Amino acid sequence: MSLPDLSAEQKRVFDLIESTKKHVFVTGRAGTGKSTLLNHLSWNTEKQLVISAPTGVAALNVGGQTIHSLFRLPIGVIADSDIEQNGDVRKMLNTIDTLVIDEVSMVNADLMDAIDRSLRKARHKPTVPFGGVQVVLFGDPYQLAPVPGDSDERAYFTDHYRSMWFFDAKVWSEVSLTVVELTEIHRQHDDDFKFMLNAVRHGQVTKEIADALNGAGARTPPSDGTITLATRNDAVNRINAEALKRLPGKVRTANAEVSGDFGGRNYPAEEALELKVGAQVMFLRNDSEQRWVNGSVGVVSKISKAGSIWVEIDGEVHEVDPVSWEKHRYSYSADDKKLTKNVIGEFTQFPLRLAWAVTIHKSQGKTYDQAIVDLGQRVFSAGQTYVALSRLTSLEGLYLTRPLRPADISVDPAVKRFMSRGQ
Repeated sequence: MSLPDLSAEQKRVFDLIESTKKHVFVTGRAGTGKSTLLNHLSWNTEKQLVISAPTGVAALNVGGQTIHSLFRLPIGVIADSDIEQNGDVRKMLNTIDTLVIDEVSMVNADLMDAIDRSLRKARHKPTVPFGGVQVVLFGDPYQLAPVPGDSDERAYFTDHYRSMWFFDAKVWSEVSLTVVELTEIHRQHDDDFKFMLNAVRHGQVTKEIADALNGAGARTPPSDGTITLATRNDAVNRINAEALKRLPGKVRTANAEVSGDFGGRNYPAEEALELKVGAQVMFLRNDSEQRWVNGSVGVVSKISKAGSIWVEIDGEVHEVDPVSWEKHRYSYSADDKKLTKNVIGEFTQFPLRLAWAVTIHKSQGKTYDQAIVDLGQRVFSAGQTYVALSRLTSLEGLYLTRPLRPADISVDPAVKRFMSRGQ
């Protein structure tokens, strides 16, 4: 597999992870190459490395396993309840050198402490944080936050933790976390726009910056199908359904093939993908031949009777084949005394979704030359506006359905405290 070369900055972080046992948090603004570094680490490490993530889709995207599945943890607050482990789980956890957690900003403090307790227990090291495993975290707390549970769970966090965030887990009072912030932005090249995005990220937007963003965003968007990034699922579904309905011709449906233990309904693509010729679509995976990347937008140019699909991207037409997303589970192999990563389920579908609109949450990690940002009545979570704006490569590509308001730009005070190292 060919991988992009690391920048000098990324290589320094790779060497830090690879040559030490330090616990490292790799963060950085959108577009600084956190995913590139994680991919490089997974393919090039000499360590027994396990990759995990808080959600099913995030785990699929990095070829890992969900945290709950990996550690066999119950859903919801775990608190001080007993953690049950069978022999297979203990053997597997005993083999790990390095645990990687991607999208760690969505991991709450209770789950982080449960990971710590699980590793101590499995490895019979009750007084050693994480049982001696190196923990490497990837994510950006300015973008995604942990999802609060019901009122009882929220009350538990209020009583037991400084905040819900992973960095306020109790384990960090016993061991230090080295924070490495990648600074070299690979997505945007316009220094003024980078400066504005950084102000949005840190909640330090001046009137001058707000006027510049609103001035650029107030232009009438082109009618060429420019993608809309919206806060709500219902708005996205409505825009896509209406646009598909306006196209002539009949809807063709591609049904996914699901095999093995894929579990749940949290699929990486539509189970029943409805398309017509002329439909605007977004790719959900990088192409092995580099004809498109995750987030590329194109138009369906042909659908054969047999169900083959051709998509035009930037004037070139490509036949698109279905791809398989593999669900993995780590296990211990007694034969070679190593960790093995087993495929336990597959989801096969065309790596496409309708793309006249997409939720801001699902736009995470994507890059667009232009987009209409629809913040609706209000922004639902801190960081949401930053995620939307930072998908764009330049200010020239920004269109707003309404002007930005001060309430749209907020940063969780706990994130400000942690990221300024004022723990």
